[in-house]
Amino acid sequence: MSQDRRQFLKSFAAITAASVATSVATACTTMPNGPIIPPSAQGKSVMGLVVPKMDVVRIGFIGVGERGSGHVKHYCHIDGVEIKAICDTNERVLNESIATVVNKGFAKPDSYTGSELAYKKMLERNDIDIVIISTPWRWHTPMCVETMESGKHAFVEVPAATTTEECWQLVDTAERTQKNCMMMENVCYGRDELMVLNMVRQGLFGDLLHGEAAYIHELRWQMKEITEKTGSWRTAWHAKTNANLYPTHGLGPVAQYMNINRGDRFDYLTSTSSPALGRQAYAAKEFPADHQRNQLNYIAGDMNTSIIKTIKGRTIMVQHDTTSPRPYSRHNYIQGTNGTFAGFPNRIALENVPKNIKALYQQQYELAVKQWHKNGQQGRKPSPASFHRWDYNMAKWQDNYDHPLWLQMGAEAERNGGHGGMDFLMLWRMVYCLRNAQPLDQDVYDAAAWSVITPLSAQSVADRSNSKDIPDFTRGIWQHAKPLKVVS
Repeated sequence: MSQDRRQFLKSFAAITAASVATSVATACTTMPNGPIIPPSAQGKSVMGLVVPKMDVVRIGFIGVGERGSGHVKHYCHIDGVEIKAICDTNERVLNESIATVVNKGFAKPDSYTGSELAYKKMLERNDIDIVIISTPWRWHTPMCVETMESGKHAFVEVPAATTTEECWQLVDTAERTQKNCMMMENVCYGRDELMVLNMVRQGLFGDLLHGEAAYIHELRWQMKEITEKTGSWRTAWHAKTNANLYPTHGLGPVAQYMNINRGDRFDYLTSTSSPALGRQAYAAKEFPADHQRNQLNYIAGDMNTSIIKTIKGRTIMVQHDTTSPRPYSRHNYIQGTNGTFAGFPNRIALENVPKNIKALYQQQYELAVKQWHKNGQQGRKPSPASFHRWDYNMAKWQDNYDHPLWLQMGAEAERNGGHGGMDFLMLWRMVYCLRNAQPLDQDVYDAAAWSVITPLSAQSVADRSNSKDIPDFTRGIWQHAKPLKVVS
């Protein structure tokens, strides 16, 4: 065993021990026949945290593989940043990202590599303001905690944490250090999601009742990534945990529609999983019998369905399936007393339609009736628009309800790409908030509440789908926190 490997195992054991110790200190208390009592705060709340304005945001990266390298490329097109350092254990991807920065005409970032703990040396620097973490899931919380402890703001890929104890670690550390810890949920910056947020804020759907969120994305092919890339470590989670392994892409936007942590909060969930059949069958078909992929016992149900109840009584269905052969979907569904929006494909049905849209509907109806008469009244006579039929034509809704943030930066976001522009817009917005002394659109409480669905769904599945309480990571602040605007 190499010295680096021995040092890594020793350090990781220390991290794990620290996590256990922290979990003992921060574990919620459940009173008999009563609610969970959050642990005592170690610092003041960071809800709406505003940090001193930064003229230039100095960035360090930990992990520049498939996600991190894209973030480096995007930041080469965003004003007001300096890429100071990049860390990765893979020297090839490290050098590729360094070359990306240099080829764009910027100063060469310092590099850190050689072991899985090389990032610690980078965190010792005092010329880095924020650290962007794009590493395997097990590293997310330890790296965020160490980043904040080093006096820097942490921005981490999803999920931010994999256990309830880790969620509390993030919250406690952010409050103690007064540093930002933002989980970079890019889907909250998609054009559709921002438009729906704008429509919800304007009351188009009435009082909200129910939402649906999902990550349905066939990813069996990642099992062929053995030594590098996402599948090299993500596959093992399907043999480790029977749960919703990846809840935040669909859940994040729905949580923002419902003002979760800002007027409402998650109360409890119940979860159930289908049989785990797809990955074992895929491994048997695609790999030799003695291959490591055929030695795993895949326990994560191909489809997990979890139901969240909020304090205000709203419901959210959250699904996860990265195994079954079916089209991609995040659902992105929101139902109110006046109608609904549903995604994949996008469609809207409203009972009381706004006047500006109602006029367009009337014009379309009159044209359809004229065409019906012109065709000799063949077929069924057209009928006026109503909530009984979906409207799939999004152009008029976008013209009237595109979010101000998308109107400001959407064209630039689409030019730079990244999941239709949402990646670029998210990264741009992070820098904008820091340079203009504004609170971030997502905070550590969101990171914890959205990430904790994985461990709690695992507990519910293992307990015959009995409900599991969701901690109040805000410690009561949600009751008077202001709703998210997401407007620059």
